[in-house]
Amino acid sequence: MGEMTDKIKGVANQVAGEVKKAVGDAQDRPDVVAEGEAQKTEGQAQHLKGSVKGALGDKI
Repeated sequence: MGEMTDKIKGVANQVAGEVKKAVGDAQDRPDVVAEGEAQKTEGQAQHLKGSVKGALGDKI
């Protein structure tokens, strides 16, 4: 995947994770909150990967 693809997917996962966390909080479901936190963290890592690819010219 290219730099922009990773960044876009990363942001999408961060947003989806935040939504899951909010839903889990509203429904008092710690399992859903944990899923949301994990997805948000995954999105942050994906976005960082895209940033690194941009800095290195997609060579990784």
